[in-house]
Amino acid sequence: MTEDNAFEWPITVYYEDTDVGGLVYHANYIKFFERSRTELFRSLGVSLNDLFADKVSFVVRRIEADYLKGAKLDDQLIVKTWPQSWRRASIEFCQVLVNTHGQTLCKAVIQVACVHPDTLKPIKIPENIMSEITK
Repeated sequence: MTEDNAFEWPITVYYEDTDVGGLVYHANYIKFFERSRTELFRSLGVSLNDLFADKVSFVVRRIEADYLKGAKLDDQLIVKTWPQSWRRASIEFCQVLVNTHGQTLCKAVIQVACVHPDTLKPIKIPENIMSEITK
C-alpha cells in the first residue's frame, strides 16, 4: 500500500465536530485519523477485538500534524491512509484529510506501536498484519 493506492475512508462533519467558530475542532482531526486506521485494519480482515484477545494491541506513540485549512459543518471529506515506514514493532502512517475539491485540509504522520496490552511492552507485529500493510 502506497500513497497511490491509499486506503480511503469518508467522513461527514457533524455539529459535534465543530467549535464555537464553526470549524472542526483541532482534536477531532486526530479522531478522524484514528477511525480511518481502524477501518483500514478492518478492510484487511483484522479485528482489533480479536487482536486484543490474542494479547496484541496498537497504541499511538507519536503524532505530527499540519493543520492547513479548516473543515466546516456538513463538509464531506476523505481520509487517505497509507504506511510510510515500518519496523518490527511499529508502523508509521501518513494520513491526509481532503475535501471534495481535492484540497488538503490536514496531514499527519502517526506512529503506532504494537504492544502487549497487559505490560505495554513492545511486541512484534503479527505477520498476517505486516504482510497486508506492506503490500
